[in-house]
Amino acid sequence: MTDPHAGIAHQGSPAAFFDLDKSIIARSSTLAFSKPFAETGLINRRAVLKSSYAQFLALLPGADHEQTERLRTHIASMCAGWEIEQVEAIVEETLRDVVTPFVFAEAAALMEDHRSRGHAVVVVSASGREVVAPIADALGADAIIASEMATEDGKYTGEYSFYCHGEAKSDAIFRLAAKNGYSLEQCYAYSDSVSDLPMLDLVGHPTAVNPDRQLRRKAASEGWPILTFSDSISLREHLPAPSTRTLATTAAVGLGAAVAAGAVALSFLRRIR
Repeated sequence: MTDPHAGIAHQGSPAAFFDLDKSIIARSSTLAFSKPFAETGLINRRAVLKSSYAQFLALLPGADHEQTERLRTHIASMCAGWEIEQVEAIVEETLRDVVTPFVFAEAAALMEDHRSRGHAVVVVSASGREVVAPIADALGADAIIASEMATEDGKYTGEYSFYCHGEAKSDAIFRLAAKNGYSLEQCYAYSDSVSDLPMLDLVGHPTAVNPDRQLRRKAASEGWPILTFSDSISLREHLPAPSTRTLATTAAVGLGAAVAAGAVALSFLRRIR
């Protein structure tokens, strides 16, 4: 079989690709918004419980393709008919409360360290773009790769136009690297899940973060670094008010995240260098 990534350029600039859930934040980004979606009437209590259970199964070590597909189908069908603007508004208004208290200090510091070395920082996630983008903005990321829902007349159809998982995630990284001139052999990737092996295998510097058992075994056998992130920081005070986010404040947030990490972040960076 022909390697679809054959011919990867070895000349170019480095980038760091960060998985979102359990690597940057300590919870599922999609599940985090179940409560505000319920409070605004988008979903009912039964849907919240079903979503929580589906995510729990899919996040278990060794979750198989069928479980992942079941979660994908469940989330997509649950969103059918939702208005895009309403979802974006809910995410923006509740971001401070549902996500920012769960950001790993070590992840924020590591992202800032990559930026200080001139590396592009990219957040990659199976969660939807509407959820991933504001979190990545708050952390000062340069780009995101995320799942995208199909839309029609300002509403979600209940289908995915792109599901960012497994091989599809690594293929998207490959395309972004080709577009932006990243040298994959100089790139870094960070993830907690064995499902991200295609992404980790794609780059020259893979790292396991809070890994599940299967990924831990793989990382140990390959000699990959294994990092433990446990300290959390809040970006709440650094986030701009809803609907006023700008590129300037985004850059300030990224810097603020590293500063907020304080001694924990500095100690962590000394350990990994």
